Amino acid sequence: MNERQAETAGEQAKAWAHVRSSLRESAGARVFDQWLKPIELVATDEADTVRLALPSAFMTNWVRSHYADRLALEFRQHLPHVRSVEVETRRPGAVAEVLTVESPVPAAIVTALPADVAVERPALDPRYTFDRFVVDQSNRVAFNAARTVAEPGPPRFSPLFLHAGTGQGKTHLMHAIAHAFLAANPNASVLCMSAERFMFDFVAAMRARDTFAFKARLRSADLLLIDDLQFIAGKDATQEEFFHTINEIVGAGKRLVIAADRAPQHLDGVEPRIVGRLGAGLVADIKAADLPLRRAILMRKVEDLPDANVPADVLDLLAARIHSSIRELEGALMRVVAYASLTGETLDLDFAVQTLGDSLRGAQRRVTIDEIQKLVSQHFDLKPLDLISARRARAVARPRQIAMYLSKRLTTRSLPEIGRKFGGRDHSTVIHAVRRIEALRDSDRDVDAAVRVLLRELEA
Repeated sequence: MNERQAETAGEQAKAWAHVRSSLRESAGARVFDQWLKPIELVATDEADTVRLALPSAFMTNWVRSHYADRLALEFRQHLPHVRSVEVETRRPGAVAEVLTVESPVPAAIVTALPADVAVERPALDPRYTFDRFVVDQSNRVAFNAARTVAEPGPPRFSPLFLHAGTGQGKTHLMHAIAHAFLAANPNASVLCMSAERFMFDFVAAMRARDTFAFKARLRSADLLLIDDLQFIAGKDATQEEFFHTINEIVGAGKRLVIAADRAPQHLDGVEPRIVGRLGAGLVADIKAADLPLRRAILMRKVEDLPDANVPADVLDLLAARIHSSIRELEGALMRVVAYASLTGETLDLDFAVQTLGDSLRGAQRRVTIDEIQKLVSQHFDLKPLDLISARRARAVARPRQIAMYLSKRLTTRSLPEIGRKFGGRDHSTVIHAVRRIEALRDSDRDVDAAVRVLLRELEA
């Protein structure tokens, strides 16, 4: 290398050190480690050209598609005379002079990177850990299975197949597994992706005629987690590769966790051999959260909001009305808390109903006042006519107040409308009944237990 080449190499190596640092910050750890970290700066005789190399055509095509313009812009900020940045493939054994030790920049700054697949570090949600997962009978098996998979030592079973409806906790458990596994094995390679991402990356690798890097990346993982498996249904080539990936991971004694919205045998359009392979591991389902669990989840979520004062009746309202998805339930809580903070208004039952409006009505099962009156009268061994009568005996008045309270919580009827359904009473009587039951729920265990039972039955 002559003096001029050495000078060019030194300038480019110094600029490359700054560019790498900038990319690491802007792209994020996951993208940088997976795609940008393996890039090497290659020596060139042309001062206005920067040559970068990657170990596979698959990675080269991805970087060209997503970062070519960004790389050129970054280099020009440090070397204004640079006209082009070329990204090429340098396979192991190819003759190319990588600027490392020969560069005037210290080797600690510009380091030659291995040509094999970089250690995977998935982007995990820090909130999704085992200690933040609320456990009850509906999800206990899945929770215990997930913790077992994350334990050090040889896996007791693999694959683990989790299935549940949308927003019921599958993603939480998958991230919790990854968190716990990395805590016990800091140098492990962990890869977490959706089935859609698996399919996209595989198709891109086939088009680049370089499936080697794709296969090496997945099969080098110590823990592989794939979500939403139902999306590979009908994709024959993807299923072929997925089947071989399962065999490689499990056969090597590594951990595989797969999630879907239904059990393996109900995955329409998925090859029987894949279904059979998945069923050979442990299959665990997460059932829809019932009312007590939804209430407990909201209480746990409130613990993360130390400055938020969320009344018990608001939590009861959300738990009773929103039952399609835990994700939607938590989102509703965050919305009312945020709106109260932004508006400066008191977060009470009326504010929650006003804020969530259509969300509550859309999530609510259509419960009628007639249904409530019928169920309450059955629960307290009364006749439905007793609730609309003028009788004021405690044995009738208290159930009537509970029925009014439930009507206010579970229907969209106005206070005057509710009063008319209870023998023509006015709205002030309904307000008194609602407030009375709210107070008794905090002080009278029998009243609280009766309300909870009735809520559960009406919801079912």
